Amino acid sequence: MPLLIVALGVLLLLVLILLKIKPVYALPIVSMVVGVGQGMGWFSVLQSIGLGIWDTLKSIALVLFLGAMFGKMIEKSGAAGRISTSLINFFGKANIQWAVMLTGFVVGIPMFYNAGFVILIPLVFSIALSAEVPILLVGIPMAASLSVTHGFLPPHPGPTAIASIFQADLGKTLLLGFAVAIPTVILAGPIFSRTLSKISVSPSAKKNVQTATNKLLPSSSLSFFIALLPVFLIGLSALMENIIQNKSVLAFFDFFGSPLVALTFSLVISILVFQKTNGGQLKDLPIDLVHSIKEVSLIVLVIAAGGGFKQVLIDSGVGLYIKSLAQAFSLSPLVLAWSVAALLRVSLGSATVAGLTTAGIVLPFLSQPGVHPELMVLAVGAGSLMFSHVNDTGFWMFKEYFNLTLKQTFQSWTMMETIVSIAGLVGVLLLDQII
Repeated sequence: MPLLIVALGVLLLLVLILLKIKPVYALPIVSMVVGVGQGMGWFSVLQSIGLGIWDTLKSIALVLFLGAMFGKMIEKSGAAGRISTSLINFFGKANIQWAVMLTGFVVGIPMFYNAGFVILIPLVFSIALSAEVPILLVGIPMAASLSVTHGFLPPHPGPTAIASIFQADLGKTLLLGFAVAIPTVILAGPIFSRTLSKISVSPSAKKNVQTATNKLLPSSSLSFFIALLPVFLIGLSALMENIIQNKSVLAFFDFFGSPLVALTFSLVISILVFQKTNGGQLKDLPIDLVHSIKEVSLIVLVIAAGGGFKQVLIDSGVGLYIKSLAQAFSLSPLVLAWSVAALLRVSLGSATVAGLTTAGIVLPFLSQPGVHPELMVLAVGAGSLMFSHVNDTGFWMFKEYFNLTLKQTFQSWTMMETIVSIAGLVGVLLLDQII
């Protein structure tokens, strides 16, 4: 019975989304329906939703706002452009796919998917035109890199929120995420894109291709240093836990490696450095930072609403029921988490909503011996990227920018996302045998 109620709740969520009701409104409605259907009182359901929203916001809201402001600095300062041109020049036209893949990966770490996509699209078009190569040969490695960082690596909203729900260590999640992300993006990017060479398209956005050659850009070394600084601080803290025994020294690394401190420190450094290197061109910086917060506010609200749904699933006993059912069939928690996330992703379209809903369903599995919360985060993240199609805004963004037919979008974008998802699961299962 609990599974039937959850299935009906997911179906209702799908219907509401198809009716163009925003997830931030649809998720609380579904939470109420599922909670009452499970026998909870109205007041108890409201309490669960409120508790879930509060727990989610207090743990990740500031991290996401800081991440958005830091990403805006990377964009406005010209660091993203400098990173791109540096990698292209280093690799040369013969290895253009690898250059674009690395560009997407480095730019995608500090920036949210949509922002990174819009920034890199002109570069992709100009590279493809100047090198006289098929547009998808360059576009797919870029999109794969952005997708992988979006699904696997903190401080992106999905993995950060899921790590908070699972109480996973963000530093370890980041390091393990890199181990999964690198081979995954190579497979879904440069290797897969070579199979698409026969797809001939003419991008509709050619006329919008612009370069930043007339802008005073920061140096390559400075751009890389600032863009990767928060990743370095968070990752270093996780590494030091296995190396240093001195508690005082470890406390120092833990402080600067916490996501809030790492992002705050990186943001301050980027403002100070880029204001100087850009010769005062960042005069509208306060307005830009406020806009970056506005841009991510809806994402934060959706995540908060997902946290409320997660709490209802926990308090109503759905998670424990699914846990007992899975144990009876001896299902791997990692495979189950991936499967649930993949099913929700295909049904709902939103990777973030699919990941958060899955987190609430599979949370009880973390109490099982031998289950690593960091790997569960990555398994859910991989599942939430499965088979993107017409109910996903990313599908339409890719289709319209590259001027593809529906068939071509399924052949390229949808297949790329599916490869990322399956390869991600394989990587997680391999790590589970090692750590």
